[in-house]
Amino acid sequence: MTKIIASLIAGLFATAAFAQTPAATPAASSAPVAVKAEAKDSKAAVKADVKETKVAAKTEAKADVKAAKTEAKSVKAEAKTEVKADAKAEKTNEAKEHKKGEEGKTKAAAEAGKVAGKEVAVTK
Repeated sequence: MTKIIASLIAGLFATAAFAQTPAATPAASSAPVAVKAEAKDSKAAVKADVKETKVAAKTEAKADVKAAKTEAKSVKAEAKTEVKADAKAEKTNEAKEHKKGEEGKTKAAAEAGKVAGKEVAVTK
């Protein structure tokens, strides 16, 4: 019986020794795990910064495009207004010239009639 008790006690001690050895190993390997976790956190932070930068750049680009479109519309509207004003001015100038031309024709016709009347009177 003493041999059985002695072997049981030896077995318990051996088990205790083996049980403690692996427990010490994860403690030593927990340092690299902590480093890996920090690396993952820093990578995630860098990715988040890059993503924010991309979003900011994209938003800025959209704002620039919108401003350019607005400016183009205003330039186009100004040009259209200017073209309309030029067309209107040209049309009124043509109307004035046409009116002057008709007045000139009527004056010329009246003078021609007077001259013709005088010639008729002279030849009689």
